[in-house]
Amino acid sequence: MKSDKTKTLVIGASEKPDRYSNKLVRLLQQMDIPHLALGYKEGKIGSTSIQTHLTQDEQASIDTISLYLNPKRQEDYYSLILQINPDRIIYNPGTENSILMDLAKNHNIKNEIACSLVLLRTGQWK
Repeated sequence: MKSDKTKTLVIGASEKPDRYSNKLVRLLQQMDIPHLALGYKEGKIGSTSIQTHLTQDEQASIDTISLYLNPKRQEDYYSLILQINPDRIIYNPGTENSILMDLAKNHNIKNEIACSLVLLRTGQWK
């Protein structure tokens, strides 16, 4: 674990309150867990801005990526994810992707197939 990395990046963030990415960002806010939200469109989820790009400094602080994009849409983020080099990627239901999992494994990034909301609500979040 890289001790200088402390944030979760939610990829596929949406302003739509019924989306699970939105629910995760709100739960991260409630639990005071540092996080960033990345999406195709800028917007807001509570006090969190949805960004379309990340700075180098922001990338350097990310230890967990929680995916909320289907495998085809993830392709746009492969290089960013590998550049960030997080400790782990959480593949929420419907986001499992063997290509990205292989890329991550080859870069010593842990793959975790799970629901981020369940991990947080049951105390299994690291």
